[in-house]
Amino acid sequence: MRLIVYWFRNDLRLEDNPAFSQACIDADVLLPIVIHDTKQDLNTPWGFKRVGLCRRQFEHESITALKIQLQSIGSDLIVLKGSPVEVITETLHKLGAQSVYTQKIEAPEENQDTERLNAMGVDVREFWQSSMLDPADLPFELKSMPESFSRFRQRIEAAKLTYATPVAKPTRVPPLPKNHPESDPFTGGCGTSMALPFKGGAQNAQNHIDQYFLRRLPDTYKKTRNQLMGMDYSSKFSPWLALGCCSARSIAHRLNAYEQQFGANEGTYWLWFELLWRDYFEFLAFKYGKKLFRARGLSDQGSVTFDARSFDQWITGRTENSFINAGMTELSQTGYLSNRMRQIVASYWIYDMQGDWRAGASWFESQLMDYDVYSNVGNWLYIAGRGTDPRGGRHFNVVKQALEHDPDNRYQHHWLRTPL
Repeated sequence: MRLIVYWFRNDLRLEDNPAFSQACIDADVLLPIVIHDTKQDLNTPWGFKRVGLCRRQFEHESITALKIQLQSIGSDLIVLKGSPVEVITETLHKLGAQSVYTQKIEAPEENQDTERLNAMGVDVREFWQSSMLDPADLPFELKSMPESFSRFRQRIEAAKLTYATPVAKPTRVPPLPKNHPESDPFTGGCGTSMALPFKGGAQNAQNHIDQYFLRRLPDTYKKTRNQLMGMDYSSKFSPWLALGCCSARSIAHRLNAYEQQFGANEGTYWLWFELLWRDYFEFLAFKYGKKLFRARGLSDQGSVTFDARSFDQWITGRTENSFINAGMTELSQTGYLSNRMRQIVASYWIYDMQGDWRAGASWFESQLMDYDVYSNVGNWLYIAGRGTDPRGGRHFNVVKQALEHDPDNRYQHHWLRTPL
């Protein structure tokens, strides 16, 4: 009898989850677990919680939804708390399990956990499944992928790659081991009720995706994507993508079917284009690894002196610029910010306030419901001119951006409650 532990990470779904599907095939007995890593409860070097309340609540909702879904088919999701290495080794030892299957995450902390487990003799089987494209299909090796996104995109389009085929959810989930551990109290969530703009979980992700396509919003995506307010100006897929409540491949598959039915247009292409940006940042992690997280990133620039007072003004929305203050207020209150405002407030922190990009990236990690390690570090390096951008960074003119994207001050009025 083969007993396998399946470790859910940022893949909180059953549909299009090749790693979980393979575990169901290989196991006679299967224990699905998710680990609340206690490192996430600590403060960052910049003095705030690594995971903020909005992000914590969305994670809790998504984990709870997956637990209910597994219970409905005769299984369960066991929530364990502690160091992943210690939790997994202890669980395998108690159960006499042979292997742990899990999603591969190409980031320093996650790789370190895997390396430690392997060094202890644990059979860890990782599956890459978070990108739209399959790395095996790419017309180049990841270690030698094109530097710039433009060249990357050109190579992908020349090879006529669009997306990897999603897999169906497993038809059978093996039974739980009789002596499985009980869930830890972490299932109580973040301890507060917050009115977030999104609700976690795979079913809520699917409902949102269905409505987005049924209302034919892809057609206007390119025209509206830089707006600041409302639910319809962009796809809003990112919160569920970040935790794997849905997959990039399934969205691309749905987009392809939409184009087959209604025809391709500038909006549908741009939606795919943004999913490709997401892939690009994921694949860069294979090429550069820990270098992405250095103070200088991929550049030769020196480090920046951290000013705690300026940083506090930025994160609390008390800078000299009301447009920036509105954006930072929205972020702290909702756990979300439009892509345009993310770029603007990041640029302001880096260039106008002479701030350390790593502190800004860390604040986004704490606050954003859709925090994704690849996109977060990739975009911050891009703005800071410490990544692969051939233009050497993006310094936004905040006055010009406000006139262009908030000409009537409605965005600022909404978040700062100032007169129109």
